[in-house]
Amino acid sequence: MGELDGRTALVTGGSRGIGRAVALRLAAEGALVAVHYGSDEEAAAETVGLIAKAGGRAFTVRARFGASDALDALFEGLTAGLAEHGEDGLDILVNNAGIHLIGSIEQITEEEFDRVMAINVRAPLFVTQRALPLLRDGGRIVNIASAAVRIGSSLQLGYTISKTALVALTAPLANELGHRGITVNTVNPGVILTDMTSQCTGVPEALAELESMTALGRIGLPEDVADVVGFLAGPQGRWVTGQTIDASGGTYLGPIPKR
Repeated sequence: MGELDGRTALVTGGSRGIGRAVALRLAAEGALVAVHYGSDEEAAAETVGLIAKAGGRAFTVRARFGASDALDALFEGLTAGLAEHGEDGLDILVNNAGIHLIGSIEQITEEEFDRVMAINVRAPLFVTQRALPLLRDGGRIVNIASAAVRIGSSLQLGYTISKTALVALTAPLANELGHRGITVNTVNPGVILTDMTSQCTGVPEALAELESMTALGRIGLPEDVADVVGFLAGPQGRWVTGQTIDASGGTYLGPIPKR
């Protein structure tokens, strides 16, 4: 029996990368997983297929964060999918969906900033708000932010601001929900081998430089982050709340290179 048998989970941005790895990890432990996606229906279906092939249970939910009807679409799909599997509550919420933004203070535009804040901050905040009536006592909320919040790269200004705001949600929400036994934590990955990072990890010289800046000497894999989320979502994570956990393999523990 898995540690999450009888539990339900929603993973936003669950169709690819870290989100897919998290969905697979939670499903492998027995959870029924709602795999949220914004536009890549094929990738979401593939994630569900991989879960089913391994003997797990999952379904897809579509909602395009940033659109005015995103929350309604997400929770209509979520409640319908849960009902189809004989469930009416949620145990685990993983706020993973997000976008990247490259640009210094001289380069960032108001439109870009509004978009990164809408998807990386506004969406997880109000997804959490809407999820609370469904979230059972003893539940788990895990936010996926970024090690960028401590690295301070001038070329990731807008992205860093958005992820710092997401981290700031952790402690107040943990205090708010602690009386219900709900834990709230944030995981900060470093550079992970995903579609989002392919522009730099696909260049051998850039990849070698990134590896040299990581204490463990390699680029992270989505599964490295998923295992941390799995711990926080599982019974062993019951006494951890209000925390931000760096899961970067020790990226940039030394001086930060100037651009």
